[in-house]
Parts: sequence; structure tokens; C-alpha cells
Amino acid sequence: MTTMKVKGMIMVVIMMLCIPINAQTQSDKTLVAYFSATGTTEKAAKLIVEVTGGTLYEIQPEKEYVAADLDWHDKSSRSSVEMSDAKSRPALNSKPENLADYDTIYIGFPIWWNSVPRIINTFIESNDFAGKTIIPFATSGSSSISNAEKELQETYPDLKWQKGRLLNGATKEDIKKWTKK
Repeated sequence: MTTMKVKGMIMVVIMMLCIPINAQTQSDKTLVAYFSATGTTEKAAKLIVEVTGGTLYEIQPEKEYVAADLDWHDKSSRSSVEMSDAKSRPALNSKPENLADYDTIYIGFPIWWNSVPRIINTFIESNDFAGKTIIPFATSGSSSISNAEKELQETYPDLKWQKGRLLNGATKEDIKKWTKK
């Protein structure tokens, strides 16, 4: 072997050793799926992706929510009607590709009526989460995540849930501490 080839092979080995193991494997294993009607939950989801190296996936309704749909003071608004019907399942625009490739799935949503928006039920029921670790996260103007977590665990008891977290105003450092647990 020539000296040049040996030097080249050594350089390749050194470069491979310098790539963090986390960068090689983590992004293929973690999915951060979120529904965000106003952008608040989206910000939290993007921070989780930054910290975990996961893949970002937006849970989108087939019909986008407009401001009038979100008016919780109006009992006939779309979100009020959906939340008053436990069987409501708003249609999704798409499904994530290659869900089988992921081991950990963060599912994010705004708290609506102290609960999980019905589109999250649609998302869970439209995909196979068997054997996956599911971690909820949420944002809210005034509610905690505890009722939403309880509902999810009771509705989908066969899924492997981990403790979720409310991420109102969370920083990257907050999320690092939370995701390490």
C-alpha cells in the first residue's frame, strides 16, 4: 500500500471517530410530532428537535383552523363543537412517513378545554405506536398538562407513555433537563 493510501485511510477513520454517536443515530430514532393552531406549540416542538436531534413533523388538519374556529367563547365554533363531542376525530392532511423507524415519539399540542385537542386522537388512532415510547408535551394559557396526560393514558392504555411536560416559555436549557430524565 502506498503511503498516500494509508494516510487517506487514517484520515477517514479519524473523521468517523470525530462524529458524535448521537448525531449518527439519534435523528433516526426520535420523532417530534406536534399540532399547533397559533404557533406556540410549534416553537416548543422546534426546541425539542434542537435538543434531541429528532425529526420534526407537523400534525395538520385536512381543513386548517382559522381564528373563528378557535373562539372558545362561541359554543358553535369548530373547536368548541369538536371538544364537546368525545368521538369527534378531525381529518388529517397527511401521516408521518416511516413511523416504524422511530423509537421515541414526542406528541405536542395546545391544551383545549383542559384537554387534548381531538386531532391528537385522530393522529394516535391513525398510526401504529406499538412498542414506541410516547412523551406528551403541551402549551396552555392557564391549564396544566395533568388532565390531558390522564386522558391519553386512559384512552390509550396499551401505549407506553412517559411523563409529559407543559412547555410554556420553556428554554432550550429547560428542555435539555427534561429530556435527560
